[in-house]
Amino acid sequence: MLRAWPLLFFTIPLIEIYFLVQVGEQIGAGMTILLVVVTAVIGVTLLREQGVRTLLKANQAMQAGKMPAQEMFDGFILAAVGILLVTPGFFTDGLGFLLLVPSIRKVLLQAILKNVTMQAHGSFSSAHYSQKADTEKRVDYSQDAKGRRTIDGDFKRED
Repeated sequence: MLRAWPLLFFTIPLIEIYFLVQVGEQIGAGMTILLVVVTAVIGVTLLREQGVRTLLKANQAMQAGKMPAQEMFDGFILAAVGILLVTPGFFTDGLGFLLLVPSIRKVLLQAILKNVTMQAHGSFSSAHYSQKADTEKRVDYSQDAKGRRTIDGDFKRED
């Protein structure tokens, strides 16, 4: 993944130049510049609205005692969208507008989570850990054929 970054920094400006030249030939340089500015303004306006909405949803989730994982991911993606939208050009604006669609961000998160392996560091003294029934805590782990551990647990939170 990290090897792709230099390629992206080289190819994205070339793609932007290509589209700017093509559009400029069709509608003229002045209109092309105006169109780039208008798409950036519209994009930033939509970004601000979605950013505030995401912040409010994250706040509601935290007040309910839940981890705002989806909202955190949305916030990260919206920050990237902001960079894409203020970068002059049609290609980055197109990507930015595409990522403003919440259902596309959800699909992207699901695709990322499929390819991410969560790892926990630590160990238990045995394969099974339990406490008294009144605290309702239980932790089990098992290993698959490749030696990876799956941790299963039930917890009850008491304030």
